Amino acid sequence: MPNNPSAVSTVILKRGSLYLSCAIYEKYFAGLDAVILLNREGHLYIMPVRNTSGGGYLLKLRNSAGDRVIIAPDFFREQGLDDFQSREIDVLWDKDMAALKAEALFKTAN
Repeated sequence: MPNNPSAVSTVILKRGSLYLSCAIYEKYFAGLDAVILLNREGHLYIMPVRNTSGGGYLLKLRNSAGDRVIIAPDFFREQGLDDFQSREIDVLWDKDMAALKAEALFKTAN
């Protein structure tokens, strides 16, 4: 479970991309250019990457307000999410994983 359940934020998943507000970017990823997306037990983790030489998805500047977008249709397609699904996703900071966590986003095998 996330360590502070009251600190819920929202990101948007649309056409294989994650849209983050400037406020979320500044709070969790300030100064970073990339993140790693991870499916662990059906939960999505958005993990900061300090050194982009190892890979990851770029946090692209979306507009002059400082909002960011993570374009990752390959990742979401591999997880069984259609590129054209659009939804708001609640995320919480998970201190143990040092990542934003969206609970139960992906179906898990039984």
